Amino acid sequence: MAILTVRNLPDEVHRALRLRAAQHGRSTEAEVRAILEEAVKPQGRLKLGSMLADIGRHLRLSDEEVALINQRDKSAPRAVDLE
Repeated sequence: MAILTVRNLPDEVHRALRLRAAQHGRSTEAEVRAILEEAVKPQGRLKLGSMLADIGRHLRLSDEEVALINQRDKSAPRAVDLE
């Protein structure tokens, strides 16, 4: 993991960070990590599972259809000949 040093942080910003961290029940360092992570993560990011669930709701799949989709082939994988 990378290490980041922030120099010349105003005292009032540091106090606000400490207060915010206490309100969230974490250390100041953990609070800064959470703030940075939230600031840089893409907006409107959709996870594949959420997208698939939305498609299923849109199609109004029955419980039987969902059960068929969830069936998995539990047999051992076959070797692949790449030559």
